[in-house]
Amino acid sequence: MTSTLLGRLATATILGLLLNPAPVAAEADGPDYYRVTGVAPTDVLRIRATPDPGAAQVGKIPPGADCVRNLGCRGGLSFEEYSTLSKTEQAERLRHYPRWCKIEYQGIEGWVAARYLAEGGCR
Repeated sequence: MTSTLLGRLATATILGLLLNPAPVAAEADGPDYYRVTGVAPTDVLRIRATPDPGAAQVGKIPPGADCVRNLGCRGGLSFEEYSTLSKTEQAERLRHYPRWCKIEYQGIEGWVAARYLAEGGCR
């Protein structure tokens, strides 16, 4: 009798876990896709091997391109800095710690300067 009760209890516990999974935390770290903005019509956005303007170029993206997949960004201003610093202080901070985003575009992964990205889509 005890083994039957334990078996039912184990089955109920397993079913409960399967039917009621733990909530998954969402991460808010930007859009899924970007589009290129602020690049002259005769220029390209260079994809770099590392988040550094002097790093090797591994690809390029034409102005206005969409379907630039976001793989995460770093650098730039924190919310606190954006909220409390003056525009002059913000500009100085961004000069020393620019925001770079790791992206994938047409099979090429690398880093681009975030100032040339805006929320976009991909069809």
